[in-house]
Amino acid sequence: MCLICDRIKMIQNGTNPYFVKELETGYVVIGDNQHFRGYTLFLYKHHGDKTELFHLVPTERARFLEEMTIVAEAVSKAFGAEKINYELLGMGDAHLHWHLFPRVSGDIENCGNNGRGPVWWYPMEKMYSNDNRPSEEQLADMKCRLLAELEKLI
Repeated sequence: MCLICDRIKMIQNGTNPYFVKELETGYVVIGDNQHFRGYTLFLYKHHGDKTELFHLVPTERARFLEEMTIVAEAVSKAFGAEKINYELLGMGDAHLHWHLFPRVSGDIENCGNNGRGPVWWYPMEKMYSNDNRPSEEQLADMKCRLLAELEKLI
């Protein structure tokens, strides 16, 4: 069972409310929790045995990385990021997917090194709290902002 594959099936069925745009190599979705306003994921279209970047043929890898970079730029512009944090992990879900965190000063409060540091220095229970789920109106606004920036870049 792969959560990312399940989310992609929802996109294909038209039932994923977080879906923003399909690109050549993946799907752009707003994250379920928004402590870091504009948190976005870029989900690789295929799973199977492609669980590492080095598993992709060079042309596919280059395109996937290029599209991720475009998504990151759109996220930065749409949500006024001072910096983007990028993560491609996979121990929870081995399906290739990027986490793109738009960062602004003070977003991890006093955690980390006097309020500075990576997103994972912020307590997970706060980051993934249901209080950080966007309302329907907030989600619609975020999707519209991100889509507008993506359209400018593509």
